[in-house]
Amino acid sequence: MVNKISTKFLLGFLLIFSLSFVVLNQTVKEFTRTGNQNLITSELVGLKNNSNVYVRQAFLINHFSNNELYFGEMAEELGNTLNHSTGNSVGVYTVNGELLYASDQSLFSEAKENDIQEAIEGKTAYSINYNDNKTSVLFSYPVVIDGSKVGILRFYKDFTLLYQQSGRILEIILYITLAIFSVAFLFSYILSRHVTLPLGKLARASSEVKDGNLDVRIHFKRKDEIGRLAENFNDMINQIGLQIRIIEKDRDQLRELHKQEKLFFDNITHELKTPLTSILGYAELIKANGERDRDFFEKGTTHIIEESRRLHAMVIKLLEVSRQHVHELESVEVGAILRDVCESMSIRAQRYKKNIVVNIESELYLLAQTDSMRQLFINLLDNAIKYSLAFAEISVRGVQEEGKVRIYIGNPSDPIDADELSRLFQPFYLAHPKDSEAGSVGLGLSIVKSIVEELNGSISIVSQNNYTVVTVEFDSLKSDRGEEQL
Repeated sequence: MVNKISTKFLLGFLLIFSLSFVVLNQTVKEFTRTGNQNLITSELVGLKNNSNVYVRQAFLINHFSNNELYFGEMAEELGNTLNHSTGNSVGVYTVNGELLYASDQSLFSEAKENDIQEAIEGKTAYSINYNDNKTSVLFSYPVVIDGSKVGILRFYKDFTLLYQQSGRILEIILYITLAIFSVAFLFSYILSRHVTLPLGKLARASSEVKDGNLDVRIHFKRKDEIGRLAENFNDMINQIGLQIRIIEKDRDQLRELHKQEKLFFDNITHELKTPLTSILGYAELIKANGERDRDFFEKGTTHIIEESRRLHAMVIKLLEVSRQHVHELESVEVGAILRDVCESMSIRAQRYKKNIVVNIESELYLLAQTDSMRQLFINLLDNAIKYSLAFAEISVRGVQEEGKVRIYIGNPSDPIDADELSRLFQPFYLAHPKDSEAGSVGLGLSIVKSIVEELNGSISIVSQNNYTVVTVEFDSLKSDRGEEQL
């Protein structure tokens, strides 16, 4: 199929090699032909010069007045002498082209050759003849003595050996060229397969991926671009698989969030319905009995007030959890805020016969909002006080490490299962419902998580060996002069 890359490669290589071979062959032939002609011309010029020297000497020695007549009389002698001295057959002609003498009559029988016609017109010329694997040259030029043309000399010179050598050189070059192009074509074919076969595998693998098969992988033992392409292909499939798993996980999380949303709605409905039902019941009984039963009246109004306060606190916390506005952040020294909260919460801890131990570094600066940070620390310490073991020592530590501000709040507690730890930040969830303080609805840690996420921080809870540690981490904001400022 022409649509295959390998076929296109081969056809392209074949076309390029064919054109290159033809051009190279013609160039070599033309170069050889030009070289032979230059060599022939050089030798014929030398032959002409030597012949002219002899002819002039002959005319000077005898002092003939009629040069043309003398040239005719001495034609035979002149021809024989030049034949022996040059080793070439010689023909002596009149100025009109009539043959006076020939050392070999058969070689000069044709008087209509181009070279003799050019010589009659006063020009020097030669013609090359190719007959029966023989190459010869007929060279003619007019003999001029004292400015007058007295006759024509014509030489027959054999260049068969020269052309045979040139032919053999051309054949050798042809064979060498064919061998080079054959090897180059074979190498190109191997190279094209070396490139196109992996591409074919990649094409088939990509088709399988398109059909939904993400288990396909390609392994080439090579370090070139094809090998890197295969590695990138495998990495791409891994990334696609990872993204699909993330999408599936997100889908499952959305389902879980939907369930949690329903649970949240059910819980809040129940939590709001309970105090309202109690308030409504006492209000109806008070209306029915009036002040006839003073003790019941006092008890009912007290209960209504307590339930109203609990309902009010619950609504405030719900609003805090679901708030969507963003506070304007400022540089806050959270160490000072945390120390102040620990001091105020220590009275509450003493009521539970518990103690707060504080170890907080100074200059713990970060971008935050003072009220939010105070609320965050109050909720964390309140949880630690309520859910720590009796007579517990609550440890509060604030440090700056690796460009982070970290707050650690630890306390002895009943063990908390890993499943429960992951759910502690859900609204209305209570890890120890039996030990929960009256009025607690499980919104404290949910509020804390909301504040931490708003400040791009992180929070984690670890429970090991009957000891629970809450870790809150934020990006630190340097406070030294000359460093980063708001």
